[in-house]
Amino acid sequence: MYREYRIRRLLWTSSEQLLQLAASNTSSLNASVITNGTSPHLTEPAPLNGFGPLISFFLSISALRDWAKLLIIGSFFETCRRLLATVWSSTIDSFFLSASFEDHDDSYKWMMIWLSKQPSWKNVRNVNISTGERFSGNVPNSEGEPDSSGMPKVSYLPALSGSYTLWYKYRWMRITRVSEPIPGWGPNHRDSLNISIFTRNHDILNTILQDAKKAYQDAQGSSITVYVSDSSNSWRELATRRKRPLDSIILDPGIRELVVEDAQDFLASKGWYAERGIPFRRGYLLYGAPGSGKTSLIHSIAGELELDVFIISLSRSGLDDTGLSELISDLPERCIALMEDIDAALHNSLSREDAPTPPSQTAELIPSSPRTPTHTTSRVSLSGLLNALDGIGAQEGRILFATTNKYSSLDPALCRPGRMDLHVEFKLASRYQADELFKRFYLPSSPKTPAYDDQEPKSNPAQSHPTGSIRDGGSTNLIDLGAPDDTADSPPSSPPACSEKSERAAPTYTGTRHRGHAPKLSSDQLSALAAQFASAIPEREVSMAVLQGYLMSQKSRPREAAREVSAWLQKELATKKAQNDTKS
Repeated sequence: MYREYRIRRLLWTSSEQLLQLAASNTSSLNASVITNGTSPHLTEPAPLNGFGPLISFFLSISALRDWAKLLIIGSFFETCRRLLATVWSSTIDSFFLSASFEDHDDSYKWMMIWLSKQPSWKNVRNVNISTGERFSGNVPNSEGEPDSSGMPKVSYLPALSGSYTLWYKYRWMRITRVSEPIPGWGPNHRDSLNISIFTRNHDILNTILQDAKKAYQDAQGSSITVYVSDSSNSWRELATRRKRPLDSIILDPGIRELVVEDAQDFLASKGWYAERGIPFRRGYLLYGAPGSGKTSLIHSIAGELELDVFIISLSRSGLDDTGLSELISDLPERCIALMEDIDAALHNSLSREDAPTPPSQTAELIPSSPRTPTHTTSRVSLSGLLNALDGIGAQEGRILFATTNKYSSLDPALCRPGRMDLHVEFKLASRYQADELFKRFYLPSSPKTPAYDDQEPKSNPAQSHPTGSIRDGGSTNLIDLGAPDDTADSPPSSPPACSEKSERAAPTYTGTRHRGHAPKLSSDQLSALAAQFASAIPEREVSMAVLQGYLMSQKSRPREAAREVSAWLQKELATKKAQNDTKS
């Protein structure tokens, strides 16, 4: 209270002194006017020397002098404090190495998988739980035994807005995962991972990145990642798919090797393209009958070349030329861009003039394509597609695969080299393909898979082959499963436990029953059955997908599959011919 009283008294005294000083200056001015007898407006302005007395007055106030001293001293100490804080922060930062990883970059996935594989990560207290196949499953089982139930493994990952510490090669690390909302509608957000390492050596960061990349490659060793575009024209991860072996794709000799070797040579020729100033891009157009293995070959090539697949859907709602250009320009350097059924995606845009439908193969078992145009909400034009494929903003290093069932309906500008460099035709099944498909389908089971006889040694024939009918792929051919294959193929029977069960009617169902395994056949037996099966298949009249569907209906009956294929095929062709006559 006393301090406030002194301050108020000081302010009052200062105000009185200022008023007295102003009054004295005014009196002096009036006296000079009366003495000279002139108007103050006609006199010359006085020199600016009135600030001297004012400054002297302020300096004569002891409180203001004290405040000035405090201001100078306080400014000095605050400057020293900030300087010391800056020096201290710079000194501390010089001993730490910091790095940030954004979720849209591949390095973010590297680090997340690398963290999930750290042994010390299972001891953290705040985590996110993931059952992703790519993570290591760092959560130990309660009994200390491996989980053989087949359920997904559980992994600990950094939780959002959390900080963690761990040791890596005798160096202390701090990890922070941050999520920031993205302006706009919807629950969109952007994640980032920040790490700080107590070290002055940059090599440790390079080591971590190399280890993280290797961990990611090991996690991706048996799978590929499939991406799709969202409504904001950004790529998002759709699924992870296991790699498909190349030898599982049964094509005519030379086709598989042609595409694979060409793609491998392209990926190894980046320097050759750069020296000649040619855009480092490659396009493949796979055309032919549906069900002939076009998409399956692309899946297999992606696994062989260890490339992720980015699906470009030209018929996506809301997609326009600008959005398509953004998607293609945002593709990574090494990837496969896939455009399936490019003839049907933009039926009205992909041709500058109406092209007739190509003649169909003889008696092919393919549903006819509708003649009415497909109406989509996509606004992609042919010129926009062409500019996106080889325009100035097109990404280099990518491999483009496009598939079509109507090769002749595509515009020549889309098929020229530089956009579609290699055109490969896929035909209907040949006898060679039928023979190879049969052999692969009835190969002996893996050693890890127990034989059917070992799984159910006491099952009776009614359980193994219940009386019923299945329909193959919507055809009218009904396959009776009531009779067993033969004595060699059927498991040993046992007397029924109850007479009521013997008299009970067997269920009737439609479809393919997924039970049982094919009997073990020698290589000679398998080759003979395959030759019998292939001899009944006419050249280039059925697709491989149709043949595979038939074999799936005979999954555990190879002898019946080879013996009954002729009758099944005759019914299929007759049904197909009747359908075509009805439509025409």
